[in-house]
Amino acid sequence: MRIGLTFDMRAPSAGGATDDVEEEFDPPETIASIEEALRSLGHEVVRYGDGEEAVRAFLAGPRPDLVFNIAEGLGAGRGREARLPAFLELIGIPCSGSDPLGLALTLDKDCSKRVVASAGVPTARWVLVRERAADHAAELAALPLPVIVKPAWEGSSKGILPDSVVEEPSALAAVIERCLAAYRQPALVEEFIHGDEITVGVLGNRPARVLGMMRVVPRQPRQRFVYDLEVKRDWKRQVEYQCPPRLPAAQLAAVERAALSAFQAMGLCDVARIDFRVRDGVPYFLEANPLPGLSPEYGDLPMIAKAMGVPYRDLIGRILDAAVARTSR
Repeated sequence: MRIGLTFDMRAPSAGGATDDVEEEFDPPETIASIEEALRSLGHEVVRYGDGEEAVRAFLAGPRPDLVFNIAEGLGAGRGREARLPAFLELIGIPCSGSDPLGLALTLDKDCSKRVVASAGVPTARWVLVRERAADHAAELAALPLPVIVKPAWEGSSKGILPDSVVEEPSALAAVIERCLAAYRQPALVEEFIHGDEITVGVLGNRPARVLGMMRVVPRQPRQRFVYDLEVKRDWKRQVEYQCPPRLPAAQLAAVERAALSAFQAMGLCDVARIDFRVRDGVPYFLEANPLPGLSPEYGDLPMIAKAMGVPYRDLIGRILDAAVARTSR
């Protein structure tokens, strides 16, 4: 097949201590690894990138048989991940991964939590602050402390810093206002769940299946461990990844059921990584990522695949096969 590859490439200077604008974008090495895997499976691969240049290239033709999409989208809007797949849907080119609605839904943490909660999956209590903390004083006061403040329409831990966890009511408004100003979008103020951080890889359709689960454990004990931006950038020194997690079988079974229920409730397709905190044996949904990082070195999903005996090339192949089977129907 002729496979189009859509992506957003991180600039060499991106990712400074306080710069997370391109945190979700992929380095050239990841894009090259995906391209190499697709070629090794016998496919022709054409790079398209993202944005207006990609749109013009698709319209000019020749068109690919299918697009393998990892584009995170440009700008700060909650629909940015859905734009390119929506365009491809419009002109009739099948695309791997979830459809535009699924991509927009998962990026908006408030909406995804509502949908997942309606399916019976526990999620931490939260308040969405759109403009000012003062407008939600009563709702915020009802949340149990500590809470964590994060941008409502971001991924890759953007905007989640060590001081995003708030212990004192007097400090909460300032942290919210900082988040609102920095990210120009609503802030999600969420009950902080004390417990194990677990991420779940899900592949396929009808039925989707759990590929594996990974527990993120701090190397140094912390009272309030957060898998924040600084930790992710320094993951080799700061965390240990357990795959499979060293937790009771009953807890892992509960996480697996919750992950598949969330995947189905949000209407996701082909691949996703879904994050939970487990407290007292109960998995609490945090967020879903239908465009999980695919770096062969540090991507959570490739780490899970490797631990479960699935080589990187086969992981890319399974995602592609799921998309081909789904779009062929």
